[in-house]
Amino acid sequence: MGKILILANNDIGLYKFRKELIEELLKNNQVVISLPNGEFVKELVNLGCEFIDTNISRRGTNPITDLRLMFEYKKILNRVKPDVVLSYTIKPNVYGGMMCRLTKTPYISNITGLGTAVENGGVLQSITIFLYKLALKNASCVFFQNKENAEFINSKGIIKGKQKIIPGSGVNLDHYEILDYPEDDTINFLFISRVMKQKGIDQYLDAAEHIRKKYPNTQFHILGFCEESYEEKLKAMHEEGIIQYHGMQSDVRKFHQISHCTIHPTYYPEGMSNVLLESAACGRPIITTNRSGCREIVDDGVNGYVVEEQNSQDLIEKIEKFLALKYEEKKQMGLAGRAKVERDFDRQIVVEAYKYETIKF
Repeated sequence: MGKILILANNDIGLYKFRKELIEELLKNNQVVISLPNGEFVKELVNLGCEFIDTNISRRGTNPITDLRLMFEYKKILNRVKPDVVLSYTIKPNVYGGMMCRLTKTPYISNITGLGTAVENGGVLQSITIFLYKLALKNASCVFFQNKENAEFINSKGIIKGKQKIIPGSGVNLDHYEILDYPEDDTINFLFISRVMKQKGIDQYLDAAEHIRKKYPNTQFHILGFCEESYEEKLKAMHEEGIIQYHGMQSDVRKFHQISHCTIHPTYYPEGMSNVLLESAACGRPIITTNRSGCREIVDDGVNGYVVEEQNSQDLIEKIEKFLALKYEEKKQMGLAGRAKVERDFDRQIVVEAYKYETIKF
C-alpha cells in the first residue's frame, strides 16, 4: 500500500471537487491531507483520510507567514514520508513544491488558476513566476485546467518535465444530474459565486436592475458569501425586489431546479469554472465571459452566450436575447450543455488522469 500526501488550501474545494479522486486513491493507498481545519474535514476523515491541520493564509503576502508554511511542509514531508505528493492552488503548489524538491519527494501539481498576482502583472507577477520556477522545475507532472494557463507558464520556461491539460476538476454527472426544465411564467436567473468585484457582481446587478424594470416576469437570484463592501448594496436591492440574495448554500441543486439560466460574468483568473460545469450538467443554459476557464464550457448560441468582460450593456443584450427565445429553444440550450459536459468534462476523466500518474509511485 502506497502513501499519498495531498496539500490544499481549503477543505471545501478538496471535498466538493476531489472527493471521487480521494475515494479512488484510498482503495490502494493511505491518504494524508494537509490543509486548514474546516467543516468538511470531518467528511474527508470519514472517507478514510488522515488529517494534518496546517495554517495557510490564502490571500496574504506576508513573507514570514509564508516562510513558516514552507518549514511546516518540510516537517510534514519528513514525518509522513509520502510516495508522492499532490498539490492544489498557488501556495501549496509553490511552497509544497519547493520542499518536495528539497526532500527529493515526487510531486504532482495542479494549476487551478494563475491568480490575480500573475494576472495583474508588475512586481508581484515577477515574484510569483520566480517562485513557480523554483517549485515546478522537478515536478513529476503538472496538470493545467485550461490551455491559456499552460501557454503562459510554458512561455516563461517554468516547467521542464511532464505536463497535461485536464478538464478542470470535472463534474460529477450523477450528483449534478439533468433536471426538468421549469415552466417559464417567471424566468429565474442564478449568480452562484463569492460576491466580489472580480466575479462580475457589478455587471450582474446592473443587468438585474435594467431587466427587472423592462421584464417584470424575471427574477435574479444570488448565492454565495458576500464581501463586506457589497453587503449594504445587496441588502438594499433585495429589499427593493431587484434581486433575491440567499447567502451561502451548501447545496445549490434546489436552485438549479427553479433556474432557467446561470449568469457568470466573472473576470477573475479561473482555472475551469465549477459553477458553469455544474449548471450545464443540470441542463441549464449559461451566460459567461470570454475568458479562459469559462469560454471552454460555452459554445456561443448553442448552450449559452458569451459576453465581454466588465460590459454591463453586452450582458443586458445577451439576457434579452435569451428572453426572446421560445421555451423549447431555452430547453434545448440546456440539453446541449449537458451533452457537452458528458462528452468533455466528466470528472472520471480527471480521476483516470491522476490514477495513471500516481500508479507509478
